[in-house]
Amino acid sequence: MTAPQPVIRAQGLTKTFGQVRALDGLDLEVTPGEVHGFLGPNGAGKSTTIRIVLGLIRASGGHVELFGRDPWRQAATLHERLAYVAGDVALWSGLTGGQCLDVLGATQGGLDEARRTALIERFELDPTKRIRDYSKGNRQKVALIAALAADAELLVLDEPTSGLDPLMEQAFQEVVRERRKDGCTVLLSSHILGEVEALADRVTIIRRGRTVTSGTLAELRRHTRTHVHAVTVDAPAGLADAPGVADYVSERLDGHADSRFTIDAAHLDDSVGRLHAARIHTLTVTPPSLDALFLRSYDGDAGPLDAGPLDASELGEPAEAAR
Repeated sequence: MTAPQPVIRAQGLTKTFGQVRALDGLDLEVTPGEVHGFLGPNGAGKSTTIRIVLGLIRASGGHVELFGRDPWRQAATLHERLAYVAGDVALWSGLTGGQCLDVLGATQGGLDEARRTALIERFELDPTKRIRDYSKGNRQKVALIAALAADAELLVLDEPTSGLDPLMEQAFQEVVRERRKDGCTVLLSSHILGEVEALADRVTIIRRGRTVTSGTLAELRRHTRTHVHAVTVDAPAGLADAPGVADYVSERLDGHADSRFTIDAAHLDDSVGRLHAARIHTLTVTPPSLDALFLRSYDGDAGPLDAGPLDASELGEPAEAAR
């Protein structure tokens, strides 16, 4: 059976701004129907990659396809099939939220009216207020509603929940899951790692314009250690020297053996078997979080994650090209 054509495919992507090399052979592949997390610290090249994928700027080298076509040459046609939300939304201050939805919907070929109405209610947006009277979070809601109510095949979400409170973030996650069930593909770039972990089928982590790692969370976790905390009746026999075990600490507490250690995923079964033999009272097995996977990809040297679209000054990019 032939694999479906990727919605986004970038191979060996490069981009220079003067003497600055923003992308240095980056690879990215987003398959139909998945939520794909796109992560990297400030200046890693996330927003530059997204701009190239959307056909807003041209790559210096490499190959990029959007729906199998060249986004730079066919941007207008391809944009009919997608919706984009930036982290710092610019709207028309004199219009109401509802009027802005009308304008944004028109640029996306119209909105599903029933879905639009439902999303206004779920995001608790007052569409009669003017944009100048909205908070940052409410402006963000307008952009999200316009994108999520569109009949788009692809959602490109760059820091989409910037300014939203936790309840609205939860509503956002629920809607993204619903859109995914409808067959929509999502490229999600977010500095909220918990959000990506909750939604993403696969993740790509980049650094300094290159892909560091890519795969499902399960695949990435196979190469990272799991934390185990066990309370057993007896001391686990030979566990300290068992294959794959590290950071082993055990002490006697309240008549039980309290053991903590990290373990390679490949040896987890053996270590749990030893714990069972020691008669388990409680057992907590904690796989590495996305935070841990991210930090491991950077060897503990990660900078702060992007909190919004990449600023031109970080790249030496002319301000006109960044807009």
